[in-house]
Amino acid sequence: MTTLQRDLPKPGIRQKVATLGKPRKATYIVLAIFVLGSLFPFYWSFLVASRDNGMLTERIPPFVPGGNFFANAARVFDTVPFWKALANSVIVSGTVTLTTVLFSSLAGFAFAKLRFRGRDKLFVFIVVTLAVPTQLGIIPLFIAMSELGWAGSLTAVIVPNVVTAFGVFWMRQYTVDALPYELIEAARVDGCSMIRVFWNVCLPAVRPAAAILAMFTFMMSWNDFLWPLVVLDAGNPTVQVALEKLQSGYYVDYSLVLAGTTLATIPILIVFVLLGRQIVAGIMQGAVKG
Repeated sequence: MTTLQRDLPKPGIRQKVATLGKPRKATYIVLAIFVLGSLFPFYWSFLVASRDNGMLTERIPPFVPGGNFFANAARVFDTVPFWKALANSVIVSGTVTLTTVLFSSLAGFAFAKLRFRGRDKLFVFIVVTLAVPTQLGIIPLFIAMSELGWAGSLTAVIVPNVVTAFGVFWMRQYTVDALPYELIEAARVDGCSMIRVFWNVCLPAVRPAAAILAMFTFMMSWNDFLWPLVVLDAGNPTVQVALEKLQSGYYVDYSLVLAGTTLATIPILIVFVLLGRQIVAGIMQGAVKG
């Protein structure tokens, strides 16, 4: 018997290991329950949006969508400037996402791989700012936007969010392990400037983390309510401010509100579909490293 044959596990052991690696039926059942539990709020919103308020007073509510969704959606656009709100949210969320991913990747690359004076202290200061509640800065930030003449415009919503402390922290932590120093040194030997090293070497290596950051940033910017409510004019709202106006009356038409909510959810689902592959790749890569 050769040394290789002695080191190989016995057939019975190999079969047990293979059996342990296969997911069981209970695993699929638990996952199915979690998936259904996650999807049910979306389905319930669409269910109410496709009917009228009389559905909520029924003793046994129907679980089949009605035929009023498009009528309720049309009422949403007639009640508030929803097209303008959608356009504003797309502009704000798209711009904030692009700038946050770019600047956070640049800062993460610098903090992770470049050596400069005060690097660690500056990074600690950025992380500490995560503990400061956003509400504490609303009044001075609004005064600053007014002094600059930006109050009431989308610029006042975009500029304070072009980069976030969480984005810098996230990209720095990922870049530390994803980008070896050897790749940077090889690129420098080939004559690449530091900007080219970042663009051609760093960005491809941190693409999964950037996709996850883009997804979270777009979702947080799309769902932001307090700051747009404070700084924007009533006729120039974002989606969340427009949805608040749908339920600001004495009588709340839940079919109308949930129709608007369903319409506002569609862009987030589109972004998730577009970035889904990169998000899954980033999660799997982190799991393999762990």
